[in-house]
Amino acid sequence: MKSTEIYPADYDNHGRLKLPFLFWCVLLLQARTWVLFVIAGTSRGQGDALLALFYPDHDDFWLGLLPGIPAALTFLLSGRREHFPRLWRALYPLVLLAQLVLLVWQPWRWYTGEALSGVGLFLVIADLFALWWLAANRRLRACFSLAQH
Repeated sequence: MKSTEIYPADYDNHGRLKLPFLFWCVLLLQARTWVLFVIAGTSRGQGDALLALFYPDHDDFWLGLLPGIPAALTFLLSGRREHFPRLWRALYPLVLLAQLVLLVWQPWRWYTGEALSGVGLFLVIADLFALWWLAANRRLRACFSLAQH
């Protein structure tokens, strides 16, 4: 059986559990529309074409920004989590909910007429893995627990 213990190396110099590396990847996955927005904003003259490539329907783009809000808040508060313990604890279920929304959203887009694509399939698989990992990772749950603060 695999050991799920938390080791001393998992703590930082301040005695807090370090957030797992994969958590940062999940946050980027959740904030993918925000990342695309920043890339489109920094690309000179090609931003509209880039946004139209991934989001032909502008309403989908604006809706895509919503699930990235908990990820952005989590990223911003991660270094100061001891100063906002209640907000930090509340972010874990919000991140889980946002991941569930992202998992359901892509098949919903297919159902409403968007063409099935390899990128869409990859996103569904990545979203499914991310949701499983967020719910199952013991160290991550410990990072958000009350005992950490």
